[in-house]
Amino acid sequence: MENNKNPMQDNHGRAHNYLRISITEHCNLRCTYCMPAEGIALTPRAHLMTAEEIVTIAKTFVKLGVTKIRLTGGEPLVRKDAKNIIEQLGKLGVELTLTTNGILVHEFIDTFKEAGITTLNVSIDSLKQEKFNEITRRNYFEKVIENIDLLEENGFKVKLNVVVIKGFNDNEITDFIELTKERNIQIRFIEFMPFDGNRWNKEKLVSYAEILSQVTYFYGEETVNRLQDKPNDTSKNHKIQGYKGSFSVISSVTNPFCSTCNRIRLTADGKLKNCLFSNSETSLLDTLRAGESIEPLIFQNIKSKFAMRGGMDDDAKFQNPLLFSKNRSMIKIGG
Repeated sequence: MENNKNPMQDNHGRAHNYLRISITEHCNLRCTYCMPAEGIALTPRAHLMTAEEIVTIAKTFVKLGVTKIRLTGGEPLVRKDAKNIIEQLGKLGVELTLTTNGILVHEFIDTFKEAGITTLNVSIDSLKQEKFNEITRRNYFEKVIENIDLLEENGFKVKLNVVVIKGFNDNEITDFIELTKERNIQIRFIEFMPFDGNRWNKEKLVSYAEILSQVTYFYGEETVNRLQDKPNDTSKNHKIQGYKGSFSVISSVTNPFCSTCNRIRLTADGKLKNCLFSNSETSLLDTLRAGESIEPLIFQNIKSKFAMRGGMDDDAKFQNPLLFSKNRSMIKIGG
């Protein structure tokens, strides 16, 4: 086989060792940028991966070179057998983590520890209860804050994911950064990205440059230190001088990181997406259930990966709703 040392290398020289698995389309929030206001048509249960199928597919990827697995959803912790899935994946010898909205974290502390999880990403887009309720269409603010504290108390490294939307929460950027003054957490500001049904337009976008400009104006340019990014980081990392924690910006829209991408995504219905923005998918589940090897499909899918953002390689394409609306809504892809 070609590229024996890196069987999951694409035609642009990128080796893929990071698998994101969505284990459910269900969520206990209704975030506006993730789910259409009218909701989504959920995939019939029979078409979703079972716990055993998730672990079987994950084992195949680990054999092929995956060293990191992140569980996503929907909200991964609402799945009834989530503890079993986490425990089984924790035995694969890879770095295991997950992205959660934090509501059910208190029920999983021991499970996380047993599975070897040390870092969790918690999504929270406002530190103001009224705004939180508005964007999530639910009222769980106090529980999320309580569980973020609980994770820290139990020694977990906490990263807070913040989708920044102009006119909504862009005036809270420095409020979030202030959390890093006495706490060793990382704030991850995420540029608002287009998906089916989330009413994206560029006017709502707060760019990496705008975020950094606001931060340097508030703190002073000399106190905002640029940190060394890891080789496959999606984020541009910074730290305020003297603060315990740090902050970063994920600039998928204005300054994409496609050239170093090492990520692949498995949806809850067992389809492989080689890019968050790609509208093409490869069903691994059908082939697995037919008793056939999924490896050829994995290689084929990765080889077909575009150099940039699912083929939307310029600004005009990226802003074209006819293109990005062909993709799934974020909740059906997996965060």
